[in-house]
Amino acid sequence: MQRSLAWTLVAATVLLTAVGQILIKWQASKASAAATNGPLSDLLRGLQLLLNPWVLAGLLAAFLASACWMVAMTRLELSEAYPFTALNFVLILLAGHYLFSEPVTWGRLLGTLLIIAGVVVIAYSATGRA
Repeated sequence: MQRSLAWTLVAATVLLTAVGQILIKWQASKASAAATNGPLSDLLRGLQLLLNPWVLAGLLAAFLASACWMVAMTRLELSEAYPFTALNFVLILLAGHYLFSEPVTWGRLLGTLLIIAGVVVIAYSATGRA
């Protein structure tokens, strides 16, 4: 397997992980909107969510992300590829804001920019130029 395919699988890992989280958040939010209070009802609602087709799709996305990651790890160094999984923070910040109206605070924005800077530094150093 070529390294370019391995990097494509790393990207697929990041995207599938984000999609899985978004699907689960979407369905959990819908379930909590119709919820009654109490720990027993919360537990039952959580168990019901495990049978929800969208939640199952989110779990399948997480499983596929893991499969992509395992294949990518046959060709890439862990310390080289793993920092790119931090890009999930960027995707989830954007998805949370645009899909769920979650606030983008200065702290979240600064933290996300620091994550991006870290990934760029690691990617640059992995090329052997740094």
